[in-house]
This record gives sequence, C-alpha cells and structure tokens, in this order.
Amino acid sequence: MQPTQLPLKDIHVPEAIGWWPPAPGWLLLAFLLPLTILLLIAAYRRLTRKTAVKTAKKILLGIKQDRSKDNFQKLCELSVLLRRVAISVAPTTDVAGLTGREWLAYLDRSLKGSPFSEGIGACLASGPYGHGPVADSEISQLIQLCEDWLKAQHPLKAPRLSMTSARGQQTT
Repeated sequence: MQPTQLPLKDIHVPEAIGWWPPAPGWLLLAFLLPLTILLLIAAYRRLTRKTAVKTAKKILLGIKQDRSKDNFQKLCELSVLLRRVAISVAPTTDVAGLTGREWLAYLDRSLKGSPFSEGIGACLASGPYGHGPVADSEISQLIQLCEDWLKAQHPLKAPRLSMTSARGQQTT
C-alpha cells in the first residue's frame, strides 16, 4: 500500500496587524504625555516665578533696615515702590496716570478704611516733594501701612480692582 497524499494547503499566515486602532496603552500614553509635560511646565513656572509683590516685600524690608538713608529718602523710595507694584499688578492705564487724591484713593481700595487718604499714607502724595520733615514714627507707621498694602495685593485680586475702577469710569 502506498501512502496516499493528502491535499494539504500551504501554511495559513495571518494578516499583518494594522496600525489603527492603537492599543489602549498607546491611547493612554498619547493623552498622559502632553498633560504631564504641561503640568511640569506650570509647576516649574510657579516655583521659579518672582512676582512684583514678592520682590517688593524684599525691597521694603531693605528700606526698613537701611540706617544710612534719612526719612525723606525712605519716603521717596516707598512712594516709588508702591507705584511700581501698582503698575505691575493692575493694568497700566488704570494706575499710571493717577496722582494726588486719586492715587491715594486707589491705594485705599485694597485696605479697610482710608489709611492712605485720611491717615499716615497721605504723606505719600506730598512728602516726596519736600513739604516738611518726616518723623521717625511717621516713617515706621508708613512702612507698616505699605506692608499691609502689599499683603493685600494678590495676582487674582488686582484685575478685579481695576475692572471695578474701569466700570466706575464708564458709568461716570
């Protein structure tokens, strides 16, 4: 007897695996990788950011501890410091042109009462122009007031204050 040949078919090779749809792991990676990169960038910026308020607090501490300057120089530096911070935190168009009573009223918006318009802060409007000597007690009170004002400044609060003033200007 002769072995019979069976009609065998050639080996069946499966089709090549297509690239679409990708496996769930690749979809998850495609979603998480950009998200992780964005979160790392945001965390880096947050950790390394030096805001105007943080820098101003350091400068204010330097003004407070500097014994070589007289009270008039300290008063001038405090005035410049508050102006720079205000311009940095609020839109320039809302703050840059303010002088005198309007400037003091702007500073009062961040604090309770009117410590700038009616209190010790009023010397910021006239003091830098040499209208009389400034006592040590006045400078220490003014520095404390400036510290309070800087504490009241938050990056999220500043635009709201400027929007309020902008609305007030539009309706007037």
